[in-house]
Amino acid sequence: MAIHSRTTDRVTVLTIDRTERRNALNHDALEELDAALATAVTTSRAIVLTGAGGHFCAGADLTELEDVTFTDHLAEVLTRLSTAPITTVAAISGSCMGLGMQLAVGCDLRVVADDARFAVPVAKLGLMVNHWTLERVTRFWGEGAARHMVLTGAVLTADDAWRLGFSQQRGGLDAAIALARQAVDLAPLTQAGSKLGFDAHGGNHAEVARYEAAFATAWASDDLTEGRRAFRERRTPEFQGR
Repeated sequence: MAIHSRTTDRVTVLTIDRTERRNALNHDALEELDAALATAVTTSRAIVLTGAGGHFCAGADLTELEDVTFTDHLAEVLTRLSTAPITTVAAISGSCMGLGMQLAVGCDLRVVADDARFAVPVAKLGLMVNHWTLERVTRFWGEGAARHMVLTGAVLTADDAWRLGFSQQRGGLDAAIALARQAVDLAPLTQAGSKLGFDAHGGNHAEVARYEAAFATAWASDDLTEGRRAFRERRTPEFQGR
C-alpha cells in the first residue's frame, strides 16, 4: 500500500509511502489517499499528512500516465483535504514540489523540517495547475514568492518558508503531531465554521452565507454553554460538537 494510516489520541497520521519515487503519487496512490482522507475525517479530530523516507511528496509520478482523469480526481482529493471540518497539518521534509505543494497548501497548518525544499515547476514541464492552487500558494506564500516559483521555476528553502510565513512551526513529524493534538480538544463547531470563514470570499455570497450559518450555529450551541460554564468553573471544557 502507498498510503499508511494510524490514529492515536484522535489524531490520524497519513503517510505517503512511495519512497522509490520520493513519494510522487500515481493513480493508485491517489485513490488510496482519497479513501484514507474520507475515513480520517469521520474517525479523528485532526489529521497529519506526511511522507516516508525523508520526503513529503515530489509531485505526480510522471513516469506513469498523468491524464485528465488523474487531474480531475486530484482536484476532488484537494477539495476533500482543504474542506475537511477538522484541523489538518502537513509535516514536510525533503521534496515538496508540484502535487506535493498542492497537498501542503490544502492543509491548514505546516510544520517544516530544515531540509525541506519547495517548488511549483510547471513552466519546466509545459503544464499548468488549477486556479485553486495558484490562489492558495499566493495566500500562504505571498504573491512575490508564488510568482517566483511559478514563473521562474525557483526552488525555495525551509528558511524561506519560515521567513515568509508559509510554515507555522519548524520541526519534524513529532512536532506536527504535537501541534495537531492542540486542536483535538477544542470546539468542533468553532473549528469547522472558522475554516468556512477563512475560505469565504466577500464576492461569493454562497460562501459567506455558509459562514454566517455556521456562526449562528456556534452561538446557539451546547458547546458554547459548556465553554462558558467551564470558564466560570476554571476547568477544561468537554465539547461535543453540538
